Amino acid sequence: MANVAAAEPTHKRSFWAGIGQGRHVLGIAFMVPAAVFLLFFLTYPLGLGVWLGFTDTRIGREGVFIGLENYQSLWGDSLFWLVVFNTLLYTIAASILKFALGLWLALLLNENLPFKAFFRAVVLLPWVVPTVLSAIAFWWIFDSQYSIISWALIKMGLISAPINFLGDVTNARASVIAANVWRGIPFVAISLLAGLQTISPSLHEAATLDGATNWQRFRYITLPMLSPIIAVVMTFSVLFTFTDFQLIYVLTRGGPLNSTHLMATLSFQRAIPGGSLGEGAAIAVAMIPFLLAAILFSYFGLQRRKWQQGGAD
Repeated sequence: MANVAAAEPTHKRSFWAGIGQGRHVLGIAFMVPAAVFLLFFLTYPLGLGVWLGFTDTRIGREGVFIGLENYQSLWGDSLFWLVVFNTLLYTIAASILKFALGLWLALLLNENLPFKAFFRAVVLLPWVVPTVLSAIAFWWIFDSQYSIISWALIKMGLISAPINFLGDVTNARASVIAANVWRGIPFVAISLLAGLQTISPSLHEAATLDGATNWQRFRYITLPMLSPIIAVVMTFSVLFTFTDFQLIYVLTRGGPLNSTHLMATLSFQRAIPGGSLGEGAAIAVAMIPFLLAAILFSYFGLQRRKWQQGGAD
């Protein structure tokens, strides 16, 4: 009996020690809450949306399975293809501008400037302000009669009449892109600034001693060291821009003449005001290939390259 009693604590200790040493078990335990959250709040809505895309469900009426009819209808819908064009134009133009301006701002904030901490905090303001409030502010800035931009340009004698920012097709597209760029620059700038902080100054000092110019140091040191972070930042930027809804819905509701309609806003319009949940879900599902392409870009962009291990690229 004494031997059994003595062996029991040892067995318990070895059991808990084994649990403690089995990091994979603890890892699974920590992942369970996140997995449950993703299952109920992401996987289920995504699965339901995919299923609705194959049905003729309408608000107030359960639908039946109709296969690919919704997608066949979209294939022949000229408005849908216009919206795809709008979405790609909006995403590509805004993402390029956000990257260029965000990188320039990150390089500027990485220098030894006076009140550098204050400027870094100010840069975050467009990202912190709720999207709807930003959209309302831009709606006033772009107003056809009371625009502050038109008023300033008229006072300077550059124009003679107010600019119709949101009523003209070209102006409306440029206006919503400008609003998205203003809102998205802080995310790109702060993320790239964090990456710049990880680059050792000794690399630039050594390159300077070897006679490298500012452009050569940027091209051969800064840009390669930042490439993994750029891949992540630009992937998220593309995802946020491609799925943008609030900014467009508040500013233009897709007008004029559907010139600013995006896939997200058209999906909402067909599903909720239009009542066709199945068709709206199909439009939303049609966004998935584009989003997967952005994710694959991030995956391949994050692969370790030879130059990261001290070898040739």
